[in-house]
Amino acid sequence: MEHPRDHAYPGHWEADVVLRDGGTARIRPITTEDAQRLVSFYEQVSDESKYYRFFAPYPRLSDRDVHRFTHHDYVDRVGLAATVGGEFIATVRYDRTDERGLPASAPADEAEVAFLVQDAHQGRGVASALLEHIGAVARERGIRRFAAEVLPANAKMIKVFRDAGYTQKRSFEDGSVRLTLDLEPTAESLAVQRGREQRAEARSVQRLLTPGSVAVVGTGRAPGGVGRTVLRNLRDAGFTGRLYAVNSAFPESTERLDGVPAVRSVTRIGEPVDLAVLAVPSDRVPEAVEDCGRSGVRGLVVLSAGYAESGAEGRERQHALVRQARSYGMRIIGPNAFGIINTADGTRLNASLAPQPPARGRIGLFTQSGAIGIALLAGLHRRGAGLSSFISAGNRADVSGNDILQYWFEDPDTDVALLYLESIGNPRKFTRLARRTAAVKPVVVVKGARHSGSAPPGHTVPVTRIPDATVSALLRQAGVIRVDTVTELVDAGLLLASQPLPAGPRVAILGNSESLGLLTYDACLTEGLRPLPPQDLTTAAAPDDFRTGLTAALADPGSDAVVVTAIPRVGVTGTADPEGAGALATALRTAAAAVPGKPVVVVHVEIGGLAQALSAAANSGPGRPAPPSPAPPSPAPPEEIPSPDPGAPAPALVRVPAYPAAERAVRALAEAVRYAQWRRQAAEPGKVPEFLDDAIDESGAAALIGRLLGAAPGARRVSLTPDDAHELLALYGIPVRPTLPAPGPDEAVAAAARLGYPVALKTTAPHLRHRADLGGVRLDLADEARLRLAHRELTETLGSAVELRPVVQAMAPRGVDTVVRAAIDAAAGAVLSFGLAGAPSELLGDLAHRLVPVTDRDAAELIRSIRTAPLLFGWRGSAPVDTLALEEVLLRVSRLVDDHPEVVSVTLEPVVVATHGVSVLGATVRLAPPPARDDLGPRTLPSY
Repeated sequence: MEHPRDHAYPGHWEADVVLRDGGTARIRPITTEDAQRLVSFYEQVSDESKYYRFFAPYPRLSDRDVHRFTHHDYVDRVGLAATVGGEFIATVRYDRTDERGLPASAPADEAEVAFLVQDAHQGRGVASALLEHIGAVARERGIRRFAAEVLPANAKMIKVFRDAGYTQKRSFEDGSVRLTLDLEPTAESLAVQRGREQRAEARSVQRLLTPGSVAVVGTGRAPGGVGRTVLRNLRDAGFTGRLYAVNSAFPESTERLDGVPAVRSVTRIGEPVDLAVLAVPSDRVPEAVEDCGRSGVRGLVVLSAGYAESGAEGRERQHALVRQARSYGMRIIGPNAFGIINTADGTRLNASLAPQPPARGRIGLFTQSGAIGIALLAGLHRRGAGLSSFISAGNRADVSGNDILQYWFEDPDTDVALLYLESIGNPRKFTRLARRTAAVKPVVVVKGARHSGSAPPGHTVPVTRIPDATVSALLRQAGVIRVDTVTELVDAGLLLASQPLPAGPRVAILGNSESLGLLTYDACLTEGLRPLPPQDLTTAAAPDDFRTGLTAALADPGSDAVVVTAIPRVGVTGTADPEGAGALATALRTAAAAVPGKPVVVVHVEIGGLAQALSAAANSGPGRPAPPSPAPPSPAPPEEIPSPDPGAPAPALVRVPAYPAAERAVRALAEAVRYAQWRRQAAEPGKVPEFLDDAIDESGAAALIGRLLGAAPGARRVSLTPDDAHELLALYGIPVRPTLPAPGPDEAVAAAARLGYPVALKTTAPHLRHRADLGGVRLDLADEARLRLAHRELTETLGSAVELRPVVQAMAPRGVDTVVRAAIDAAAGAVLSFGLAGAPSELLGDLAHRLVPVTDRDAAELIRSIRTAPLLFGWRGSAPVDTLALEEVLLRVSRLVDDHPEVVSVTLEPVVVATHGVSVLGATVRLAPPPARDDLGPRTLPSY
């Protein structure tokens, strides 16, 4: 392409976006080669829209207009176009102006902005997306305000500006409305942007899962094969829409295949097609995508393999596939996908290779692996669980787990979200979406490739450097239930989909095996629950005994959940109970239905058919799990529970999850307890205390950071000197106890005289720093003689003063040594970590983590989350330390890295927490140019 010579073409402004109706468009800068596209676009705009744009009849563009609208310097004059199929559907431009409204250059910081949207695409949110992108471009070029002249009758465009969330002013001049928008992002504009993002991405997934018509491209003429299998599965599932078999090799005489209309190309179908399933070799996929794009197909499921999972050449094919599909406004599931399923009665879609579609249920399942998808579908089916939807994304080149979360968030048919992930392309966005979704329904995740440090083949996503333990902690902070295996994923999903959330950790245990009850009791303690003494019903217990015992346990206000343990009943004759599993299942389900509000799980050993009987379809479908409440409803005391009235209608039976081992049942229950607690806390989120503002000099810190980075131009990362680090931290109310160099004993004595005795003598050599166990730290030196002796011993034992670099520091009050760290990950964002200094954090990895910004509640939880936390709260009779002062340090560090993204690393070690106050004895700070924050920019689809 030819571009103006003075400024290079800004390729980083190109972006794919999802529009309000779920389709996609390409946004890019307008170039000199777009003249014919612009003329063609303008010819398709109505006279009314032209009038609104130019305030007068303007039937066609002159050559001068075309030149002006296609020649930009990409600084003071910028034009962007939204395209579908390579053709313009909307344009936006700005021209920098001075205070008189005349053309200007920097430092002028205002620009006139104007839009034009083709009438056929109005109402799709195109103008809103263009405003986000042109606003980001303008901020990059130093423009802070947009001004727009709009006719009062142009209500649609006025609404675009009004709904954007930016600070704006409005005035009436010469019969038009003049709008002025401050382009600095606000909390409202960010909320508006994310709300639009959620609705658009959810709609794009909904279009894929609820098609009115499906074409299977690559349907074989002979039985068997991938395409023919998918066609059969769609037909056998009872798909409610129209089906088409497509194969370019069909003879002209072929009109139907397996009772479905057969055509040689999608363009020959002659009516709209919502979804195309591609089952052709990878070298024929581009032709099929072109055929679908020209026919107006709205989405693709690409089952074909041979893409990024096969190497560099396949990776380039995958990129080309995404570019081609998006150019036509289509989204893709795949390639290398297993397929999608929607069990809703109005759709009944099985566009997958699964021969037996799952029953209808309340669980949504997303997987990045076809093999794992097969296993999960089989496991859920075997245990009687139904699904609302299933998506196997394969290489997830386009539609990802983030998009599916957007859809499930508002899907009334999904109560529980289960995800098997092998990579997280945008952890920052994933945790944001997961937190919002988890506030209304459980999100359970198992992540593969946890320890390999790289994404599996085919997943061309950024790789985060954060350790897996940190990722797990951050997911739990967002309310995600993180499990380790696909078995645990199913275990947790079954409980959460069928049972209410527990109000607390108190667990009643009852059953007909004392030993199994004790195993369950131990498992509860291991998982941090509070089990009540097991109730032994004896091995002779009949189903009625179980019903009575479970009813009483559920009615007991001292319990929050019940675990029923069962082994095969043996009668007096020594033979197995002929009543079997059915009677026991009915008894347990009847009791659970009679006293609802608490979760019930069953642990059974060798009772064939019990799990199936407990999960059999109920009299009415299971409803949404009840939200957690501070306390369960107050039932009548056990002795007052009336016997069932034979004449009263029986309550609808409920599904009860069953597990073959106590540990599995209790682990699933414990996850539900922790999730319910998170839900209660999330209802009242913490905040950053306002008192911090009085002690923070944000502008002073920004100036210092700018000066320090400016002194090292071109450096990727700058490690601050101790003096500079201490100065920066002091601007955020974090004083660091000063140290003075002590290269010789005389200098050490002089330093102690300045600081005051008692003092500490420490080495600062990297290999000895914070290593008191190696003798590099001498404490409580009360006078000159002891200081000189310590200095001599230090240099004689560990090396010369030049090598050791000893310093003197005033002694801090005795307390618990801790470490506070903050680090920036380009993908996940800023992470704050806390632990005890030394072996607990370094050897045992006993660290807790939270995403920045940290609230007062986060800080309190951070301190209490480590395993060695009891040392801070008076373990074995020691005095509790000042954890409130420690929380304040955590909040101040969080605020520092949140305010200044140039601060990429902070380590405070040790932070000595005494009974009153804290002392920061050492600090290191690193600066770097701030990483890009794609979550704060305009909406855009990832381009991996």
